[in-house]
Amino acid sequence: MIFHHVCIQTNNYKKSLDFYCNILGFQLVKETENFHGRYYNSWLKLDNFYIELQTGKENKSLREWSSDNEGPIHISFLVKDVLQFYKNIKDKGYNDFKKKNGTEEIYKVENSYLFKIKAPEGTEIEIREADI
Repeated sequence: MIFHHVCIQTNNYKKSLDFYCNILGFQLVKETENFHGRYYNSWLKLDNFYIELQTGKENKSLREWSSDNEGPIHISFLVKDVLQFYKNIKDKGYNDFKKKNGTEEIYKVENSYLFKIKAPEGTEIEIREADI
């Protein structure tokens, strides 16, 4: 079995699409309008991993993301240099980072750096430089 994709719903499709493509580097490979009662259903690709990005069903507003929900809490990506990746995101003008203890955007966990960034729809994304 191979992990293929994660599906993310958003109330703000254009902002989420911009975030995943222009901030994290995903490529839009397919965008479908009016897909089974949704305004958009799109496929974004990074290496061999996909995000299926979609709007909620028409005339329905999605509830905000919360770390108190059951199920997945964050998505994590490995990078070679966390500090450089962080700088690249900041240079693009994106600043919605989760702060550890209310102050630290970058911190060490088990001898390697990581940070968490919040996508426009609320998905928490962890960027780390060491495997487990």
